[in-house]
Parts: sequence; C-alpha cells; structure tokens
Amino acid sequence: MREFLKLLMLGGIFTLATLSWLFLGGVMMARSESQTSALYGSVGDLWGQPLSQSAPTASYLWPERYERIEAVRDANGLPLYQNGQPVEKTVTDVRTATSNLSLTHTAIGVDLHLDQRRKGLMWFPLYDVDFSGRWSVEIPEPRPGGVVWLYFDFPYADGVYDDFQFQVDGVEMADSYPPENGRVSVPVKDLQGDSVELAVRYRSRGMTQFEYRPGVGVNQLRDFDLTMNTDFSDIDFPDFTLSPSAKTATQTGWELHWDFSRLVTGHGMGVVMPEPIQPGPLAASMSFSAPISLGLFMLWIYVLGLLRGIEFHPVNHLFLAATFFSFHLLFGYTVDHLPVEAAFALSSVVSLFLTVSYLRLVAGPRFALMEAGGAQLLYLVGFSLAHFWDGYTGLTVTVLGIVTLFALGQLTGRIRWSEVFDGKRAVPTAARPVA
Repeated sequence: MREFLKLLMLGGIFTLATLSWLFLGGVMMARSESQTSALYGSVGDLWGQPLSQSAPTASYLWPERYERIEAVRDANGLPLYQNGQPVEKTVTDVRTATSNLSLTHTAIGVDLHLDQRRKGLMWFPLYDVDFSGRWSVEIPEPRPGGVVWLYFDFPYADGVYDDFQFQVDGVEMADSYPPENGRVSVPVKDLQGDSVELAVRYRSRGMTQFEYRPGVGVNQLRDFDLTMNTDFSDIDFPDFTLSPSAKTATQTGWELHWDFSRLVTGHGMGVVMPEPIQPGPLAASMSFSAPISLGLFMLWIYVLGLLRGIEFHPVNHLFLAATFFSFHLLFGYTVDHLPVEAAFALSSVVSLFLTVSYLRLVAGPRFALMEAGGAQLLYLVGFSLAHFWDGYTGLTVTVLGIVTLFALGQLTGRIRWSEVFDGKRAVPTAARPVA
C-alpha cells in the first residue's frame, strides 16, 4: 500500500511538471507570434517583400475606321424629316483596336544570394537577387499607324531596383520611359521585322521566396529557358510551381534549369529560401514534449531505486523534475540572446550539474553520475536534440521508448511485484544469485 501511495504522489509530481511545461510552451509561442507579427512588416519594409516577377506583356494598337448612320438634326437638335422620312447621313469614326501579343522566346537568368538575419526570437530568410531577362514578342502583319506597347511590371511597386535596364531592340529606354505605379510602358512605332526584342535587368532584394510567373492564368510557353543559381544548397520550391527540368550542384549551391519548347501551364517557377531553426518555436516545441522525457526518466530512476535498494522519496523526484524544468526555462530565455547551439549547451550543462550535484547527496556519486546523469543525458539532452531535425522527434520518442522498455524488462523480470506493493520485499530480487 505504501508503494502504491508513492506512485500516486509521483503521478501528482509528473502532472504538476506537465502543466508547468504547457504554460512555458504557451508563453514561448505567444512571444514568438507577437514578435513575428511585429517584426515581419518592419523587416519587409527595410529589406523587401517576397518577390514574384511576372512576364512582360505586349499589345498591338492601331487606328481602325468604321462608318455609322446618324440622323441629321436642325439648330435646335431636333431630327429633320423629308417626305415623312428622317434625314440621315453617313459618319466615319476612328477607334483604337487592340490585339494582345504573345512571347515567342524567353531567356531568364536569376542569381540568388542568401542573407539570413535574426531579430529577437525569429530568423528571417532574406536574399539579394540579380535578375535579367530577354523576350521576343511576335508582331502581326503591320497596319497603318500601328504601335506595339510593351509593359513590364515590377514584383511590387514600392520595391528597390538597382541598375535597372530596359532595352528594346538593343536601345535603352529606361531613362525615356520611367516607371509609373510599378509599371514601365514603352511604345514601339518603327516596327522592323516580325518581332521585337525586349531585355530587362535589375538588382533587388526580398525575403522568403523568389518566383517567376509566366502570366495570369494558363499561358503557353514557347522556347522558354530559365536558369537560377543559388549560393545555398538547402532548396525547396513554392506551392503550385514547376520543379526544375534539371539541377546541377555547384561549389556554393545549385544551378536550376527550366527548359520548355512548348508548354501550356498556369504554374510558375521559383525557390523558397532556407530558414534556420527558429528559436521561439523550437523552445516551445521542446517544452510541449518535455513530459515524455521526464516520464521515462522518472520511471528509470524508480526502477533503479528498487534494484539498488535506494529509497527515493517523492520529494526527491520533485527536485529531479525541477532540474528538468530548469533546462527548458533557461533555454527559453537565453535563446533570444545567444546562438541556439550555445543556449542549448548552456542549458544542458546547468541541468546536468543540478541533477548530479543533488543526487550525489541522495544516492552517492557513482549513481548520480553514471545512472542518473547518463539517463538525463539520454532522455533530456538527446531527446531535446532531436527537435533540431524536423520530422525526427516522433522517431526519437519511439526508439527511446522501445530501448527503455527492453532495458526495464530485462532488469525487472525477476522482481516479485506483489511483494513490492505489499511491502514484504526486503532484498532486491535482481541481486539474488540465480540457482
């Protein structure tokens, strides 16, 4: 009965620690979300927004004459009649006809340079981009007075675009036709041949991702070539975009290549910038999963106490739970002042020191350093370390659970649990020689 009451008290300690971790994790998440909402806009204003460059568009405009019948009116504006019939006349008007033109060739080069910056508990994946593109615009049969209008829209109107160039058939037009509301519009009146060549180049900066869009809705890509170079190797692609036709590893990152002879698609092409481990969400995730590691550790210490004949009072377990909690508390409030790795190392050393220095007084130096310290190194430090690799936390819990189950099964297989809970067991069963 005494052992049963002890287990109830251990359950209460575990519940109290779990509630404390849930509260700490909630605080970390709230801090991260408030900083994200407060800093995202300011970082975007300072550095740049996610860039999505659209393909240029072109229209062919020409004057078109047409005739219409109009009633003849007198000085008072009333219709005139002759022989009971309204008098009419033929009027010739001129209107502007428009035809959208297609791109017959596209050659784009994009160089992306990652520049990650940290503010508070959040990292922001910023980048510099060097964009250059050449397009051929197909011209229909010339008409008298016809003009081709070329339109180029920047990713967003308030951005920063250095060394901007806009060339039509090799002639620089950027100075003559400055952007208005984020769009450059250039007329081409003296048409030569059956196409117009447009070349654009600029340097800018943004964050999160860069994307090239062939147009609005479904478009046909003819003789399309896009080459994107990165100076980072951890690449991903935005949702609803096409994966590269080919990619080649370079010394600093990747060379991505999209090549299509004739393709109909509504998807673009782009790259998502890699993000470092976010300190705030990492601290919250560790706190939310900490009860698992504490539960395994308490179970391990409880069984070892039975096997070694060491009396661990629930108060001792309360202090051990506090040493576990100190790891996450210290990590949560140092990670926004130190690099993540340094904060993790500091929290691990402090927590291990608290556990070992306390248990050496309770159970002796060897037990404190070897059994308890080794278990904490595995269950707390090792389990928390798994959070640095996305997707491996669940696998780590599974492996630790199976290993712990096997070890405890082997150690407790000869324990007579009825004697333990009836209070009749005096000598550790595992210590008795096997006949």
